Amino acid sequence: MLKVARAITQLNIRIAYVAAWLIAPIFLLLMADVIMRYLVGSAAVWTAEFAQLIFGVYAVIAGGYLLVERAHVNVDIIYGRFSPANKAKVDLATSFLFFLFLGVLIYQGTDMAWESAAKFETSSSIWNPQIWPVKLAIPIAGVLLLLQGLIRIASDVRTVMGLHNDPETFGKQAAEGPSH
Repeated sequence: MLKVARAITQLNIRIAYVAAWLIAPIFLLLMADVIMRYLVGSAAVWTAEFAQLIFGVYAVIAGGYLLVERAHVNVDIIYGRFSPANKAKVDLATSFLFFLFLGVLIYQGTDMAWESAAKFETSSSIWNPQIWPVKLAIPIAGVLLLLQGLIRIASDVRTVMGLHNDPETFGKQAAEGPSH
């Protein structure tokens, strides 16, 4: 089981590292858009829309990695002062919200992606690119986040029990272990 958890964590880390490189084409496309506006007086039809499509994939696909690093947004006013064991208890108590959100995301995202792919949906803009691959990224990202969420639950249970967490499996912060 530990090997599967490690593999999922490593998969999410590798996907995030690849996704991080998506910033470069987004930057280049937006720079081209600005340069064209000043040089020619109008931007190319496709640059801003292509940047938006790339950003859509970038924004959803790294969710699992953010969970590995425990970098998702939370309210740190009180939570930030908790010990790792108390943080784990709060995370376990509120995990039903995470799974509820992911259930809706994966269900609705799969439905939307399936429908979009079935008709090879395009954006209906002047450029009219295929957008179904971007919509397909939503349920894939949801499943990756769900898998990492299950690993985080295991990490939180281990923390509450006072057991050590493997940093290659559960992330660096989880491996710090409980402080008593």
